[in-house]
Amino acid sequence: MRLRNGVRVGAALAALVLAATACSTKGDDDRKDKQSGGVKSGPGVTDTTITLGALTDLSGPYAPLGKSIVNAQQLYVDEINAQGGICGRKLAITVRDHGYDVQKAVAAYTEIKGGVAGFPQVIGSAVVTALQDSLKQDRILTFPQAWPATLLNRPEIQIVGTTYDIDMINGMDFLAQAAQLKSGDKVGHVYFEGEYGENALAGAKFAAGKLGVQIVEQKIKATDTDLTAQIAALRGAGVKAILISAGPTQTATLVGFGAVAGLRVPVLTSAPGFHPQVMASAAAGALEQLLYVVSAAPAMGADIPAVKKLAADYKAKYPDGTLDQGVISGYNAMKIFGEDLKAACAAKDLSHAGIIAAHRQQKQMDTGLGTPEDFSDVTKPATYKSYILKPSKAAPGSLVVAKDAYEVPAAREYKLPAAG
Repeated sequence: MRLRNGVRVGAALAALVLAATACSTKGDDDRKDKQSGGVKSGPGVTDTTITLGALTDLSGPYAPLGKSIVNAQQLYVDEINAQGGICGRKLAITVRDHGYDVQKAVAAYTEIKGGVAGFPQVIGSAVVTALQDSLKQDRILTFPQAWPATLLNRPEIQIVGTTYDIDMINGMDFLAQAAQLKSGDKVGHVYFEGEYGENALAGAKFAAGKLGVQIVEQKIKATDTDLTAQIAALRGAGVKAILISAGPTQTATLVGFGAVAGLRVPVLTSAPGFHPQVMASAAAGALEQLLYVVSAAPAMGADIPAVKKLAADYKAKYPDGTLDQGVISGYNAMKIFGEDLKAACAAKDLSHAGIIAAHRQQKQMDTGLGTPEDFSDVTKPATYKSYILKPSKAAPGSLVVAKDAYEVPAAREYKLPAAG
């Protein structure tokens, strides 16, 4: 995910200003650390409450996803509070909608950072990139709802699951079989400019080199919805398969209009490229036939006990809610954060630094909602395993599992981009 290009300069300036602000307030936050019942606490932690933060998108291009993530995380909070909370304290979430605007997100972070123990949700690669220096200065554990490998190697930032490039390496292996690719064949890649698309492209190029195929690049902006030119270019190049790292609208347009134009080849999208809403469009038939989704999380329609329970609990609490991938992604992130808080409580340190330390000691976290994850090495993804999902209009969340989580051995050979 990324914001339109025009915001990047403003985001960079805002990040610099925010970093300076963080430097000046860091000492104030440290002085808020105190002992309560033998447990050291910090910002967002009182004798009765642990408050967490969410910088989300409820009014921008990823609003449907943002709503599902917020609801799923509130579902976890309500469940935990009904059990008595964590460390003798109830959980609460302070939610701010940034509408996928980096400057609004920076302002919201400045507003609430002094009153939260961590951020189990921040939507957007560009948003987290703009905040990264401040998160380092303020030492606040943060889980992005974004997966670029450029956010690795930061103790306070945790990508839950795989990264876009690793997903593409695994996904290309699957696509090679689905499309029966041979050495010398061409594979198209339509991708958003910025961290999301370009990180996915890096993984695709690595995999293409291993497979002996050629990537035909088609860069687009987040505002582009007419892909006529890209479809024509890919058809003209004779591609045998297509990758797309963009939004759900672009995915549906590419697959639907591509099929009409005679470009009926297997298409694989990154996880942010699909949402159940597209199955209500005229492209639904083509999506069911041609599209695959590579994701660190299983489908909401997966036959996994914890996933089935989550789907039932979510629909019971939010009967009008959509069972999209945001539900499983948001709940899983919140459950991991909850386990971190329990570990920090056991270590008697609920300060920002204490929560980060507790998180980084988790080497085999298994929530039942995907593959076990190792958070102890900040330089590597928490897992190298990806699921392959397939659209199905009849399934919960309109996705089913086409292939269980797996890892291509070559993924370990791939050189992850150095964090800046």
